[in-house]
Amino acid sequence: MLGTINPIKELINLCNKNDIISVIDAAQSVPHMKIDVKDLNCDFLAFSGHKMLAPTGIGVLYGKAQHLNELKPFLLGGGMISKVTRTETLWNEIPWKFEAGTPNISGAIGLKTAIQYLEEIGMNKILEHEIELAEYCIEKLQEIPEVTIYHPDSSRIGVVSFNIKTIHPHDATQVMDKEGVAVRGGHHCAMPLMQNLGINGTVRASFSLYNTKEDIDILIVSVKKVLEVFS
Repeated sequence: MLGTINPIKELINLCNKNDIISVIDAAQSVPHMKIDVKDLNCDFLAFSGHKMLAPTGIGVLYGKAQHLNELKPFLLGGGMISKVTRTETLWNEIPWKFEAGTPNISGAIGLKTAIQYLEEIGMNKILEHEIELAEYCIEKLQEIPEVTIYHPDSSRIGVVSFNIKTIHPHDATQVMDKEGVAVRGGHHCAMPLMQNLGINGTVRASFSLYNTKEDIDILIVSVKKVLEVFS
């Protein structure tokens, strides 16, 4: 939500030392930087496809084999069993025991293509580009006294969260949407953080490989439009 690059590896090491299962939500990081699950040594890691140029309805769940073998399927269907009798069911090997019925074939093909596309460009190049955009956005937003930026330092990915005076983020984003700027307003699935900050939510601008500094200039104009509308 803040674009913060958290010390995930340190947290995972702490979990491993205390026999705690680590589950990493990498939906906001996998599309923007290199991730090595073996190096992280996490138990589980998940990410969605739609945040990395793939179709909606597809994603990835990585898990260590020892944990996946212990888990029971939560969906039942063809292809996930090795044997069925009147008294018992034996599950197939992983990953097949979790793939009930006809899979999302088209989604998987789209996800693979999106991953190949990002890798061809280069994840390091993508991250550098998005960080540069975030820094430029923060620089421009800081020129507007009525804007409050959350976590405006350099340890981040291409995400900038901010508020405009006391204007509710939903109201701000509605005005910005009419100006052709696509940002998200709300608590971004981080309501406890919002409560801790004492705010109702934020406006969040998320940058990707296709964004430019010209896009940010348009965003700044839309922020000034919000101030004009609610003045």
